[in-house]
Amino acid sequence: MSVANIESGNRPPVNKVSPSKWIRQNLFSTWYNYILTLLSLWLIYWVISNLFTWAFSQAQWQVIGANWRLFFVGRYPVKDLWRAWVTLGVIVSLGGVSWGILAQKAATLFSPRILIVLGIVAATCFAVAIPGGIQSSIILVGMLILLIVAALAGKTIAKKFPNLSSWLPLLWLLAFSFNVWLLLNANNIKLDRVSGLMLTIPIAIVSIVLCFPFGVLLALGRQSNLPIIRWLSVAYIELIRGFPLITILFMAQVMLPLVLPADVRLDRVVRAIAGFTIYSAAYLAENVRGGLQSIPRGQTEAAKALGLNPIYTLSFIILPQALKTVIPSMVGQFIALFKDTSLLAIVGLTDLLGMSQSIIANPKYLGRYGEVYLFVAVIYFICCYAMSLASRKLEKT
Repeated sequence: MSVANIESGNRPPVNKVSPSKWIRQNLFSTWYNYILTLLSLWLIYWVISNLFTWAFSQAQWQVIGANWRLFFVGRYPVKDLWRAWVTLGVIVSLGGVSWGILAQKAATLFSPRILIVLGIVAATCFAVAIPGGIQSSIILVGMLILLIVAALAGKTIAKKFPNLSSWLPLLWLLAFSFNVWLLLNANNIKLDRVSGLMLTIPIAIVSIVLCFPFGVLLALGRQSNLPIIRWLSVAYIELIRGFPLITILFMAQVMLPLVLPADVRLDRVVRAIAGFTIYSAAYLAENVRGGLQSIPRGQTEAAKALGLNPIYTLSFIILPQALKTVIPSMVGQFIALFKDTSLLAIVGLTDLLGMSQSIIANPKYLGRYGEVYLFVAVIYFICCYAMSLASRKLEKT
């Protein structure tokens, strides 16, 4: 076949398999596949039917509605809850603008899949009327509309300023700083007074932001030609990876104040962030090192031939390729870090899981373990899946 024919649109035929034929070929091809398929279908039916029976006839979801505010903002002052709503509005607005800027080359922002997701989110916002009140539902639906408007505005702005995407990290940093200031400015509330999901998410975000550059430096140090830097990096990575995370957190809470000057007293939240950062950086360093090793040596030699110094070679040639290669493993580490924040309840901080345990300890809600823990699991799943979805989008850019 000539090049002209290929360019004209002649492609090899694609074999299309009907659903019924695919089922016969993959699920009922042999007698043992037939048995395994029937057993699997029966097991799925049994699990789903029992789950639905429990959820709609036995579970007492009033425990979620009665403690809706505690799950998300903990014991944050009620009169200052507007600060939490403003914080959410800032995040939603900037998220929509970022979506529009990053999708500036897309034909449309609202593909069928996106519309389905937005519909599910809208239905969920209306469902909040049951536990959280109609006012909360109206505000959440308004947030969804704000997200759509901000995305359209972001795409329009990106057409006039194509390089605006390079400023997004700075905008998110400024927004995060503003939100922290706004939340902690309520009656001079202290960090260790913040609880619930409002504590879980900031600790995870700050730990991720801090462990990333630390992990990259450790990976570069382990690849260094200087023996002192290399062996110090190796010693740190192997030592930290040899300890459980809960040990690191206890050391950060108990041992860290002992090595600091007497007049320096770090907040418990800051010590927890230090523990997560120290621990995650060691694992992230190995992920980045795998990416660095995947880059052919010819890339470095070509950069030297062009006259680039080692810093430029590393910054503009090696690291961008290495980091893009290890995006899945890095995001997996970030997701693991977010889930590991549940250990904060063990070291005396009332995160989302700690608040759930406090609710269950209430005599009014004794025995409501299934409802509370299932609700917490759904929140963790939504946050983790959002991170996974963002990483897949990032891989395609």
